[in-house]
Amino acid sequence: MSSPPGRGRPFLPGSALRDATKTSFHRSQTLDYRNGCAFFRLPTVGIGGEQLHVNQLSEAELDELSSIRPTLTYGQAKRAPPSDFIPAYVAFDKKILKFDAYFQEDVPLSAEEHYRIRQVGIYYYLEDDSMSVMEPVVPNSGLPQGKLIRRQRVPKNEHGDHFHWKDLNRGMNITMYGRTYRIVDCDPFTQVFLQSQGIELNPPEKMVFDPYTELRRMPLRKYITPSDFDQLKQFLTYDKQVLRFYAIWDDTNSMFGEKRPYIIHYYLADDTVEVREIHEHNDGRDPFPVLIKRQRLPKTFVDKKTTFPSCVLEISDQEVLEWYTAKDFAVGKSTTLLGRPFFIYDCDEFTRNFYRDKFGITDFQPVDIRKKPLEEVPQVLQVIPPYNGFGFLEDSLQNCFSLLPKPPRKDVIKMLENDHKVLRYQVALESPNPEDRKRRFILSYFLSNDMISIYEPPVRNSGIIGGKYLGKTRVPKPGSTTENATYYEPSDLTIGSTVEVFGHRFVITDADEYVLNYMESNAESFPAATLQSLRDHFRPRDSPIPETRKQELDELIVQVQEELKLHNYLNNRNIQEKFHQRDQDGSGILDKGEFLALCNSLNVPTSNVLVNKVRRKWGQAQIAELAH
Repeated sequence: MSSPPGRGRPFLPGSALRDATKTSFHRSQTLDYRNGCAFFRLPTVGIGGEQLHVNQLSEAELDELSSIRPTLTYGQAKRAPPSDFIPAYVAFDKKILKFDAYFQEDVPLSAEEHYRIRQVGIYYYLEDDSMSVMEPVVPNSGLPQGKLIRRQRVPKNEHGDHFHWKDLNRGMNITMYGRTYRIVDCDPFTQVFLQSQGIELNPPEKMVFDPYTELRRMPLRKYITPSDFDQLKQFLTYDKQVLRFYAIWDDTNSMFGEKRPYIIHYYLADDTVEVREIHEHNDGRDPFPVLIKRQRLPKTFVDKKTTFPSCVLEISDQEVLEWYTAKDFAVGKSTTLLGRPFFIYDCDEFTRNFYRDKFGITDFQPVDIRKKPLEEVPQVLQVIPPYNGFGFLEDSLQNCFSLLPKPPRKDVIKMLENDHKVLRYQVALESPNPEDRKRRFILSYFLSNDMISIYEPPVRNSGIIGGKYLGKTRVPKPGSTTENATYYEPSDLTIGSTVEVFGHRFVITDADEYVLNYMESNAESFPAATLQSLRDHFRPRDSPIPETRKQELDELIVQVQEELKLHNYLNNRNIQEKFHQRDQDGSGILDKGEFLALCNSLNVPTSNVLVNKVRRKWGQAQIAELAH
């Protein structure tokens, strides 16, 4: 073995010989990447490729030797600071490996395809070794597409291992969650990264496409015989010429149906039809102007099976045997457009001229579609049941005329004019019971609705609870029937008159001055007798008593005194004192009610005949002194 040149000589200046045959002086590469990490390896050859025969030490041994120095001379050696640690989620942030793949899916229930090819993209995230599978969304495909496997660490086997980027390569099958994907290619970044890590990539494969989808993309061959009809000539001749028909759709046979007017437009340029709705003022319908948009309308379809789902498919020329044309529309005839019958009752002047020149039709007599008046149906005679006493008579009577009774109409003007106007009277109860004859009531007559209410003022130590005796209601007169109901009116309420309220008789003994003022201001609405009774009651001393009436009154007093003499057990002095005590103003006149109450308290018998005579002779229903 020959020794290299200059070997054995001292390495001193002038003793070294240069090898003239040596032409390469470069240093060998000592830096490399392994498993994604940069590392330093020991050189095996020297400068120019010369073989090194020194002891091949490891990197750790060389580092240790380089740091050892004579501690006696130079002291303790200083170690170099360690390099900064960079975590994986920082080093590989937003670095994703993308592989193009596909998988095959069986289609068992189809006669046109047996399997389906679905293309996907497999994404590997280097920062956390997670994976996701995404399928591009195809519009109107009917398949659940998009994210097939969400981002996660995908298990590799049953031992708990997960897929790593070292397990991915082109031209291989990978099974995730029971579905096998075929990886055919990857993007340039993925290719550079895998090659930098020492992975040898397989050659790329061609992407496989779905055969059924490719078949659908191929145009169907159609054999259509050219027609002699020139559509361009039709468009140029009849452009902007439209036939207008006035039609009506009769939908009265259905629930809540009615007759609705429409306008049918027939465009001569392309044989299309449009139906527009006519809206009237306050018709209660949404303002949709178009019922059927402009389109060709089929008249006759090709015979097909009843199971063919034509309701969900678009109509093509292969399914229609005949389309609607201008000769299918005529005044006075019905035309069915998309299942709706339209009756054409008129057209415009241009349409008349077109049909007259084109088809020779001259009969354009409009059809009268105005609504006929409804025939009055005679009401069947029915027996109205008797009034049961619940509610008002007019309100209860509505149940006999309709299943949905309506409240009776009210006189609103009368209610507004007479609102809060009430006529009040003082009444006494006619009763065989002496305790009831002493009771006094307030009768209120409401002018707004002709209702009456009765209130009893509470009297202390009377033993009777006062309060509302009768709520607001309309009181019928005696002899009133359900067929001819008559109610009490203000003209019926005079001083001294009797009011029968549901079987109870009340005698009017007094009234408010407002009653007199109201009746005088509206004298034309009340009888003279009613007005005169109130005037005599409130103004008894305005006019002197006539001599004839005074004589008649004296005769009645004598009759009363003789009637009292028949009862010897009465104490006349005591009676006289009681009457004087009750006559506080010293007028010598007592009200009829007070007179009767005082007689009952003194056990003085009273004759209704004599009392009524005094009341008729003495207009105020008042009685003079009877104790003398």
